[in-house]
Amino acid sequence: MADLSRTCAIVGVDESDVIGRVEGKSNLQHHAEAGYNALADAGLSIKDVDGVFCAGSSTLSTAEYMGIRPRYTDSTSVGGSSFVIHVGHAVAAINAGYCEVALITHGEAGRSARSRAGGNAAEPGSQFETPYGFIGAPINYALAARRYMHQYGEDRTRQAMAEIAVATRKWAQKNPKAYMKDVPMSFDDYHDSRWIAWPFHLFDCCLVTDAGGAAVVTTAERARDLAKDPVWILGAAEGHSHNIISQMPDLTQTWGVNSGPAAMGRAGITHDDIDLAMIYDSFTYTVLITLESLGFCKPGEGADFVANQRTAPGGDFAMNTSGGGLSYTHSGMYGMFLILEAVRQLRGEAGDRQIDDHKIALMHGTGGSLSSTGTVVLAVD
Repeated sequence: MADLSRTCAIVGVDESDVIGRVEGKSNLQHHAEAGYNALADAGLSIKDVDGVFCAGSSTLSTAEYMGIRPRYTDSTSVGGSSFVIHVGHAVAAINAGYCEVALITHGEAGRSARSRAGGNAAEPGSQFETPYGFIGAPINYALAARRYMHQYGEDRTRQAMAEIAVATRKWAQKNPKAYMKDVPMSFDDYHDSRWIAWPFHLFDCCLVTDAGGAAVVTTAERARDLAKDPVWILGAAEGHSHNIISQMPDLTQTWGVNSGPAAMGRAGITHDDIDLAMIYDSFTYTVLITLESLGFCKPGEGADFVANQRTAPGGDFAMNTSGGGLSYTHSGMYGMFLILEAVRQLRGEAGDRQIDDHKIALMHGTGGSLSSTGTVVLAVD
């Protein structure tokens, strides 16, 4: 994407009207509210949109519900990384002339509309994993975390996960929209929280909330004439290595080893250029191996990288400043909210949690059972 760098920008972002626990509101309502709010943030209207991107709900139902008849549509759905991946797809579509204003939406009543998952008995997971008790994300991710502990040490890994959980909660306390903003977390709170799936405590696991989010991407020419300063898209990359957890090639490494360097190479940056990292935190373990997979530190060195609350407010590595999926919101597919916080930080709109140096941000989504990744680099002038 080197030749597409700065050809497009994110010009609007927002959540749905209310997030957290919102009973009586459908997935589509969250999609639509967030979409309209993001367009208003950009100074655009629904009439300007000619490209629709979403996952979870189909683009057919989302566009119909919102009153859009797009000339380009993308419903790529590879888990929570989908919306980060959509940013790169929007850049490609806009540069190909397929659309000019791309609306990326997410909406999920993840908390209020919870139900027991169904499934097709013929699917690989149902056939080969469910009979052995692998029936949900906490169990799948816990398997991978246990392997990491075996390779790199249980105590080091446990302390690293605690550092991530405690630091992320500190950021959430600065975010008025965060679900867990009123509840501080000490290291003792983390270690004393109940078990979910060993080695995960409760505070190793993301929230379950109701929420929607949306982002608007358009051309460089149009972006310069809109309500707010553009946030430029410098580079993007994506990919996936497996579907079910038993087929993951290496339980201690994600596809970020590929998408991270590719996105950074297309953006023309190095790790030293990054002021802010938005890392998908479905679980504390997700963050730990993502930092290693992206090359911020070597395999097995994540515990040293996050030690002493380095990623907390006041630390020298600003990460997940919204409070993340662990303490801000996680409706089921979190990638959209990485985009929202990265854009707000780069614009200087993050309020009490605003970081001082904010020229370049990296956002990285993970989907499935550590299956897919999408990496995008953003910048402001």
